[in-house]
Amino acid sequence: MYALYSLIYLIAVIILLPFEYLKRPEGIRIKWLREKIGLIREVQGKTIWVHAVSVGEVTAAVPLLKRIRERYPSRKIIVSTITDTGQKVAGERAPEGTITLYLPFDLPSVLKRVLNRVRPGLLIVIETEIWPNLIRVYREHGIPVLLLNGRISEKSFRGYRKIAFFMKRVLSPVDFFGMQGEEYADRIKMLGVDPEKVSNLGNFKFDTKPPGNVPAWADKIGGRIITAGSTHDGEEALLADVYLELKKKFPDLNLIIAPRHPERFKPVEDMLRSKGISFVKRSEINASASGPSLKGVIILLDTVGELSSVYGISDIAVIGKSFRGLGGQNPLEPAYWSKPIICGPHMENFPFVQEFFSEGAALQTKEEELYAKIKDLLLSPEKAKAIGSRAGELFRKNAGAVERAMEIIEKYIA
Repeated sequence: MYALYSLIYLIAVIILLPFEYLKRPEGIRIKWLREKIGLIREVQGKTIWVHAVSVGEVTAAVPLLKRIRERYPSRKIIVSTITDTGQKVAGERAPEGTITLYLPFDLPSVLKRVLNRVRPGLLIVIETEIWPNLIRVYREHGIPVLLLNGRISEKSFRGYRKIAFFMKRVLSPVDFFGMQGEEYADRIKMLGVDPEKVSNLGNFKFDTKPPGNVPAWADKIGGRIITAGSTHDGEEALLADVYLELKKKFPDLNLIIAPRHPERFKPVEDMLRSKGISFVKRSEINASASGPSLKGVIILLDTVGELSSVYGISDIAVIGKSFRGLGGQNPLEPAYWSKPIICGPHMENFPFVQEFFSEGAALQTKEEELYAKIKDLLLSPEKAKAIGSRAGELFRKNAGAVERAMEIIEKYIA
């Protein structure tokens, strides 16, 4: 099965390589290509390798990376990602001295080339970024492999069960699975993993803090603010329409739209223009000018890495990817700031949010009810404050997953 997987993967690489290479900015193409084929620079000394596929996984891993640096200051840390935005966020938020690189292609020859240049003492995979050869080759070279902050969505679980015979072989070399919740722990066991290797450690994201204070440009905004975070296709138009209706009653109301992926900044900009809606791009706001200058406007957050801090200036947070059946996005960033949270009907990727709903720490609504739900909170600021306070309390109550993970890591550090 590994041989068949490697053959299919190699064919895919050959087909997609030109497109993947050319879609990247010229300044990073050579770096991307060299690292994807395993031509990374040599790293001397004891090393811990952490793989986090993209922005969300990197953000979740940051508190763990900081604790590793504090606990093991002499160790070198490598963080690998798949996406360019993941690289950017890792470079900005990981502890000083962290080496960031693109995860090499999942081919045995490439991975062995990597291990000739760096010999990590431990590989930590964040969430469930399963690369069969990566796990197998590193383990065959005596490198312990831990999967931490693990989760398996219902959709992925259904797919994995169809190839359970292969998944059991792929997962068996992993030394330990630290999952985000009991539901995920049960799913990984049902794929054939030894229950003795599995534990519910909780979610790292409850230990995540924004990378900085509320950004200076936020001082330019006057009036109340709705922040729609990590939105996906179709949701920006929905939110813009709801905002225009709300603005009839609340003329000073502002809406910050933060698309999930940078490549969607331009399409969202085009959509707003096609509707004749005026807006301001965050990249064009002059933070050094004195006094509030923005009131009753839509702000397109066309930057990477600011959303978690922007929630700090918000009066209401609307969670993207939750209105069009795509599984939701992280509600914990606004919870950190004790902000009232509104989610759509689809939060399948974040099952812990059910506790928020049951405790009155977040609201769930359908598209057609979104206007009424936001209007109610705007008319009842005390109610909104109470919901936000409960969200903050739940956030703090569930913290501690990183420390539990550190106890596991200590067992595998040579």
